[in-house]
Amino acid sequence: MENHRENNNEVEFDLLVLIHILLGRFWIVLCAGFVTALICFVISAYVLAPVYESTTKIYILNKTDDTSVTYTDVQMGTQLTKDYAELINSRYVLEKVIEQLALEDMEYEDLMDAVSVNTPVDTRIVSITVEHTSPQMARNIANCIREVAGEHIQNVMDIEAVNVVETANIPLEKSGPSVAKWSMIGGVAGAFLAGAVIMILFLLNDTVKSSEDVEKYLGLSTLAMIPAISEDETAKKRKSKRK
Repeated sequence: MENHRENNNEVEFDLLVLIHILLGRFWIVLCAGFVTALICFVISAYVLAPVYESTTKIYILNKTDDTSVTYTDVQMGTQLTKDYAELINSRYVLEKVIEQLALEDMEYEDLMDAVSVNTPVDTRIVSITVEHTSPQMARNIANCIREVAGEHIQNVMDIEAVNVVETANIPLEKSGPSVAKWSMIGGVAGAFLAGAVIMILFLLNDTVKSSEDVEKYLGLSTLAMIPAISEDETAKKRKSKRK
């Protein structure tokens, strides 16, 4: 029981010492966080290529004899939008887009990674969003995917028509990378790494610094302490002996 209390006291003491060490070197942690945040700011703002997003929307409704649209029709259409999303991202559609726009530097997998298809809940509207480093190319790819995918959906799903809700436009502002997000993550990561390095160096340093360390780690009592003598004092004593 006593040993358990002693171990708890030692752990508590070590934690307090670590906190004291971190507080004493808090300026190092702040400087490290500031430097890494500044580096990430420069990289995200001036090094990484900006990314732009352009979105186009289509509306799909099955052909029915009744001109009215019921809630059941909407629910059925909502379930089918997942099929539409798969068709939009199909190899047939994307490779045809690459061929029509002469995207020689882009493969099917590259274009698929740049395209995202979303379907709002309880609707038959399908949003097609394209990311690209060129705002004009993002717009062109999105519109081309809409046209090719519309024809493909009509042929495969036997749909009467795919109506255009919204054409893609040229984005005026970049969607990424976020300078604020990069700077914040860099600052936090730099401060955390600096704190971790300080703690690791402290824990690996087994130098005996005081009589309390001798009693704590070696279990020995300190009888006396020899004061440290500087080199200047040693030289003065040698000179005095020569005289």
